[in-house]
Amino acid sequence: MNIVLGITGSIAAYKACTLIRQFVKQGHEVQVVITPAGKEFITPVTLSALTSKPVISDFFAQRDGTWHSHVSLGLWADAMVIAPATASTIGKMAHGIADNMLITTYLSMKAPVFIAPAMDLDMWAHPATQDNLQLLRQRGVTVIEPASGELASHLVGKGRMEEPERIAEVVLTALAKPRDLEGRRILITAGPTYERIDPVRFIGNYSSGKMGIALAEECARRGAKVDLVCGPMQRQTTVAGIETTHVESAEQMWQAASQRFTQADAAILCAAVADFTPDSVADQKIKREGDGLVLRLKPTQDIARGLGTMKQPHQRLVGFALETHDEVEHAQAKLQKKNLDFIVLNSLQDEGAGFQHDTNKVTIITPAEVIPYPLKPKTEVAHDIVDHLATLFNS
Repeated sequence: MNIVLGITGSIAAYKACTLIRQFVKQGHEVQVVITPAGKEFITPVTLSALTSKPVISDFFAQRDGTWHSHVSLGLWADAMVIAPATASTIGKMAHGIADNMLITTYLSMKAPVFIAPAMDLDMWAHPATQDNLQLLRQRGVTVIEPASGELASHLVGKGRMEEPERIAEVVLTALAKPRDLEGRRILITAGPTYERIDPVRFIGNYSSGKMGIALAEECARRGAKVDLVCGPMQRQTTVAGIETTHVESAEQMWQAASQRFTQADAAILCAAVADFTPDSVADQKIKREGDGLVLRLKPTQDIARGLGTMKQPHQRLVGFALETHDEVEHAQAKLQKKNLDFIVLNSLQDEGAGFQHDTNKVTIITPAEVIPYPLKPKTEVAHDIVDHLATLFNS
């Protein structure tokens, strides 16, 4: 496998040596592209000795007309890894500021891209940095989150580049994804639903849709054709093989999901669908008058139960549960009542899990076993869930 390793101007650049050794030891070729600032922290001589390749930093290596082609690098590579990735480089990537060889190579890259940020805790937490990271995630870049600990500033917080061994594991695991869903069609629901009260108000919930998007992208990368039915949410996907249908209400989601389920081999019902909707919707904005507003609510269509009734012997159905007490018992009851093959129990009890977060902690519950997982990035949680689905197809 051919890997382009980008190195930027961070004290964490010294860790790139260990990362190179991790890749080379497993038989992969590594081509280093380093920014001018990166050379202030680690020398090209060291990196070239480890990769057995000249290090690329400038467009023009000599004054004889020869130059380095970022386009050729983009075609050569099976993956691009930028570690460490500074706030400056992340901002340039997000906004296409191609003022060095590393960014032009990124903009020409045809292969998957991974970044391992490294910066001080305040820079990491700054809205500009988080917005840029979100843009990159939306474009398919995998962000390997930094760890917490003592930083170069001697402050303690989140911003330390993840350890090289872990970066290599994430990259190589992602690139080794099996195509075990080739020829399968998977229906996935994601995000919240909005139940209208009047033209400007609605009943909703805090779901961001991140978990559903991660599942859709995981299935697509493993060869499936994905029908993604999603409620209102900012997070979108551009991964090939995913056809997205946008809906607003629980009723609209039911209509879209039930129509597509007949052609599906499996459905993963990840959406946070409202259990209740207003009995009537006002045509005009309700004015603030009197002592308050009384709403009469009626139950929405139970999508999981409806699809469970429709399910054919060859189909697989995966549900999600979010409980606040007696979690496992309630999830097991839903598993049976809704004719699910397994159910994914979300945690609200752990910091970093549940709505809005990029991480989650789940338990997979089948008719035969309860399988708890630790807190992980939602991309890795999606991998675990789809692994379990794939085993059902093979059994």
